[in-house]
Parts: sequence; structure tokens; C-alpha cells
Amino acid sequence: MTDMHVSNHDQMGDCLQGLRVIDLTRNLPGPFATRLLADLGADVLKIEPKQGDPARVFGELFVALNHGKTTEKYDFHDPKAIEAIKAHLKEADVMLDSFRPGVLAEMGLDAKTLHAINPKLVIVSITGYGVAGNYVKEGNYVKEGNYVKEGNYVKEGIYLEDADSKNGSQVNHDWANKAGHDINFMAMSGVLDQLRTAQGEQAMPNIQFADLAGGSDTAVIALLAAVFAAQRTGRGRHIAISMTHSLYNHMVMPKVTGKLINSLSGDGLNDTLLPQHDFLGGALPCYRLYQTADQRHMAVGSLELKFWQGLCEVLELPSLKEIHWQLGIMPNRPESEAATNTIAEKFASQTLEYWQLVFSVTDVCVTPVLSLHEARAHPLFAHQDEHHATSGWQQVN
Repeated sequence: MTDMHVSNHDQMGDCLQGLRVIDLTRNLPGPFATRLLADLGADVLKIEPKQGDPARVFGELFVALNHGKTTEKYDFHDPKAIEAIKAHLKEADVMLDSFRPGVLAEMGLDAKTLHAINPKLVIVSITGYGVAGNYVKEGNYVKEGNYVKEGNYVKEGIYLEDADSKNGSQVNHDWANKAGHDINFMAMSGVLDQLRTAQGEQAMPNIQFADLAGGSDTAVIALLAAVFAAQRTGRGRHIAISMTHSLYNHMVMPKVTGKLINSLSGDGLNDTLLPQHDFLGGALPCYRLYQTADQRHMAVGSLELKFWQGLCEVLELPSLKEIHWQLGIMPNRPESEAATNTIAEKFASQTLEYWQLVFSVTDVCVTPVLSLHEARAHPLFAHQDEHHATSGWQQVN
């Protein structure tokens, strides 16, 4: 049996052996997606324009994203180069791109063209806002704006739902061709507004949640599902990943907790709630950040009653054991607010190092907030590779 604490990319490097991936993407979302596929054993051919992937200027970042991939460069405006790319695609299982809608068709790499030479090909386009349009059935054709579809293909290379499809008729916006970056996708999804300080100030994250969670991870999930289907049916498909919509889909908690906490607190069914007052946004004394004496923070996640009561024992605050939401003490109650203040004073009395030692021998869901440097040096990440990467999976048998 494999040691469950040992993790390296080779443990599951045989899972996708034989999967042939053509990667036309650049920068972060697509290359990170194909990084995951490569770590699982896929054969990835990265095709760059003559001037190269813009991410090359970041040096170590480019290497971390693209090591182990085969790289070729082509002039995308040269018909001979496009034919060379098609030759690769004829034998491929997957193609990923990150162009705006319509660009693949301009290059001669639209879905209709590619499926004519490789019916099983799965095409994944990572976009900022997805694709949309009003579909009007006219005989055997479906129109989307100025584009005409016959069968399952549309001229500009993006799959549309059938004209009678309920889902297809519901997707209607004019954002498909807009440019954007992670900050824009986070802003439009509503996620950025959720990231606020305890004082309600807007926070500016330096982690690319839309690119990575909304783009890379979502693309890999959809891609593998489509490959599985293609193996059974012999038919590929073209999938458009919307980083904005995917990120919006991740907000399962904020969509319901505002109404929930207001109803439990007796404030009616209004679902409007400031993020910093939300159920898991800092309103509960058992689930929030507390500042230490040296201006650092401890993360308290003692959400369940047993962990909360264990925390109170460690902090020598037994009188707070019954002040918990599972016992009916909601965040707007004076007892709850008083508990928050008492615990804040307790944590503020000692340094982060002190509390780190105290909670290292307990199991009540309390951890220090580590810096990137501290996390990199922590035993938890001792198995990271030379690119400071650790896979999120471990083979245990």
C-alpha cells in the first residue's frame, strides 16, 4: 500500500496515458488546465504563436505551467501552419483554446471543420462570459445573430442548443465578445463583492479565482466528461467554458445564507445581507478571524458545537460553551456579540506563535493564518516539487 502521506505527480501519472491534447491556450487558465492533465499522464502539445505565449515573460510561472509539455510555434495566419495544426488534431482527443468566440472559425479550426476530420474530437473553449444568442428556427437552420447553423454546427465554430431546447433559448446576453481578465469575471459574477474586510471595505485578492476555479478546473471536469462520452458514442463536441458563470455557480452558500440567517434571527426573509455579516463571513463567533498581539490572525473554524466547546475549554472560557448557533444563539443576539468580543480580547493577548503552539496539540479547527513563505516551509508541504507545486490528489492504495 502506498504511504498516504507521500504525494507526487507520478502516483497517478498513468491515469490519462494515451490521451492526446492539443493546447492552443495562453497565459493562465488554459495552461493550468493542461498542467493538471499532464500531471495525470496526458500527452500535451502546446502550440504557440510565433511570438510565443505572453506568459513567457514571467519566467518561473511559465515553466511551472508548461514543463513536460511538447511545444511548437506556428504563424496562425499562414494556411500551411493551419494545415499542420489540423494534422495534429486529426490524431488528437482534445483541443483547448482561449480565443474569443469566432476566432477559431477565422483560423479555419471551427468545430464543423475539425469534426469532419476527427469526429471524436472534444473542443474546449475557455471564455470569459460564455456564448449566447436568440435562436430562431427557420427550416433546418438556426440563426444566432449573423451566424447560421445547420445540424449541430454554427459557422463561427460554437455549438448551439437545438432550436427547441429550453436551455438554449434561455441563454441571452451581449457579453460573449467582451474582453476581460480575472478581476472582471470576479466582479461580474458577484464574487468580488463578497470579499470584504471585517469593516466592510472591498478587498482586492491576488489569487485568480475566476481563472483557476472558474476556468481551469471547470474546463478539466467538462473535458474529461466529454472524452468519456466520446469514447462511448464516437462523437465529440464543442464546449464553451464561461469563467464568470462557473464562478457564479460556486456561490452556493451566499445565495441562500442571507435569507437563512435573517429568518433565524427574526429579521424576515430578506436575502440581502452584507458579506461581512453573513453566516460564514464573520457573523458567528465560532467562525471568523481573530487578531493576535503581533497583528497576525488565527482562523477559527469551530462551526460545530463540539469544536466550539473544545475551543472554549482551551481558551479557559467555560461560560461561553452554550453561546452557539446550534443552541439557538444567533449572530444578532447580544450574547453572541459579547462572545465575539471576549474571544477577540483573548486572542489579542498573545502572539500568533503562542497560539500556534497552543492549538497544535488540540483538534478544534483553529489554525494560524500563514504567509506564503510560511506555508511553503511548513511540513504540510514538504513534498512539493521543484516548481513549488503539490497535486491535490494522493493515491492511497
